Amino acid sequence: MIQAASAGAPAPDRRPNILLITADQWRGDLMAAGRPFGGLTPNLDALAAAGTSFAGHFCQVYPCGPSRASLYTGLYAHKHRSVANGMPLDARHPTLFTELRRAGYLPTLFGYTDTTLDPRGRAPRDPDRGTYENLCPGIAAGLVLTERATPWLAHLKANGYRVEDPDAGREAIFAQRRFGEPAVFAAEHSETAFLTDRFLDWLGVAGKAPFCAHLSFIAPHPPFGAADPYHRLVDPADMPAPVRGADPSVEAGQSPLIAALIGRIGLTAHLIGLTGRAADMDDDLIRRMRAIYAGLAHEVDHHLGRIFRALKENGLWDNTLIVFTADHGEQLGDHWLLGKTGYYDQSAHIPLIIRDPRPAADSGRGKSLDSLTESIDLLPTVLEAAGVPVPRNCDGRSLLSLCAGEAPPADWRDAVQWSFHFGDIAERRMEHALGLPTRLCHLQVIRSKSLKYIAFAGLPPVLFDLAADPAELTDRAADSSAASLRLEGAERLLRFRQHHEEETLTGYLAKDGQFHEEVS
Repeated sequence: MIQAASAGAPAPDRRPNILLITADQWRGDLMAAGRPFGGLTPNLDALAAAGTSFAGHFCQVYPCGPSRASLYTGLYAHKHRSVANGMPLDARHPTLFTELRRAGYLPTLFGYTDTTLDPRGRAPRDPDRGTYENLCPGIAAGLVLTERATPWLAHLKANGYRVEDPDAGREAIFAQRRFGEPAVFAAEHSETAFLTDRFLDWLGVAGKAPFCAHLSFIAPHPPFGAADPYHRLVDPADMPAPVRGADPSVEAGQSPLIAALIGRIGLTAHLIGLTGRAADMDDDLIRRMRAIYAGLAHEVDHHLGRIFRALKENGLWDNTLIVFTADHGEQLGDHWLLGKTGYYDQSAHIPLIIRDPRPAADSGRGKSLDSLTESIDLLPTVLEAAGVPVPRNCDGRSLLSLCAGEAPPADWRDAVQWSFHFGDIAERRMEHALGLPTRLCHLQVIRSKSLKYIAFAGLPPVLFDLAADPAELTDRAADSSAASLRLEGAERLLRFRQHHEEETLTGYLAKDGQFHEEVS
């Protein structure tokens, strides 16, 4: 009998599935029992128990587009230079998704990435020019939900809701009800539910190859409106009071920037139907706002529970790397402010949970680490898990060893850095308010566990002694008794810049010592 030659069974594909989940404007204290907003995220708490959580995690820049640029490239903002919504991301920068394709993954998006594409080589009237709601290079569209939210609006219309102004997108739907009233749509038709449904549809037919998906929820981003039962789920009385000085002059006295922000930030974008300054909110209104915000987060957590159950039921859980994080935080009335702005921790401190499925990570499961970590660490973490080389000029460091229960390396960072460009190129409102040109409307923060130093391009610095003043109420920059602390902050920031500028230079030089046209 003649038998055909056999090449043998194919080697099993041991690449992990990858699920990167982001929530927009999700504060770092909005989860875990014992924290101010604790007890509202049982599914994320369970994920943390099955993985590793990072309590000292910070973004590198805000608002949304710049923050995601750092997350997707592993670069500090002064390197990728997309420092405001609408500023292009240089096409030469590798992204998490372009690099995952090297390992055969097809990264697929459900939600949005808020990327402004490089306009070079595009026709002047190309609709992709100028918008900050394009797809990050390397990722494919599963379901794209920009602020216009066209697929969700079509879903609402098919279910009998009024969609009278589709060009106004999601905000027009929320505007049908005032703040304090439940959203016009039922919970099963919410944006969060719709996005989850479409992801689960895709997951059910994703095939046998390891998948890579980025699930990007917009909740709990404002406007703060939620469907029942999430609208009334949280008692405002259970919400923490705002962290702020006795009156706005306390924070306004820290910096002309904070004084200008207190004077101009209004309620309307957050609380539909209400006018006036955010600084004029009383504690009762802040607690009601926070209750809706917490309800929106609880809704996200509920749908994450559906996703985690589906992974387990489909036999995918034990081979799926899950990362949950946010792009940036939200002031929620703290320091008399709303939104992601200024230099306070509430805007930059965000959650991070990593569930590494490898047996090597068993000793790290359930741990909450206080090592200082940054959004730029996610690119090298995911690429290492996927077996993909990390781009040479990446600023972040992989967290997989920490997930495996290992101690941080001796040279692990002892401070985090972030920046904020507060200029208004189109209308120049902040420029006029502060008497600064746009190029000087910029700040950088260096924050250790004991101090926080804020350097401005065109304003005096600000200094907080976090050991004595964790609420960030007293600026010590002009206090002669804190001169050594100010010097430490300035030197830390200088060392940070020198270190990363040196890395930029060496990134341009190949092993042959010749200059090469690359970007870092």
